[in-house]
Amino acid sequence: MRSVCLFWRLGGLAYSFYPYVVPEKLTIYEAASAPESLFLILVGTVFVLPMIGGYTALAYWVFKGKAVELRYD
Repeated sequence: MRSVCLFWRLGGLAYSFYPYVVPEKLTIYEAASAPESLFLILVGTVFVLPMIGGYTALAYWVFKGKAVELRYD
């Protein structure tokens, strides 16, 4: 419950500063990268993120059922 309240407080603070990243100095649009750079990052993410997800799924599939409950008898 406490983290939800913190989320709303930080969200309200961010909304009150919008569109400024640095209050009264730099807007979010001035701080953003060039559209070409952002597009290159998007293309990289489209290829890399599914590979990371696939590798994670493969690791879970390979190691599933191999671990046993740790007991100190």
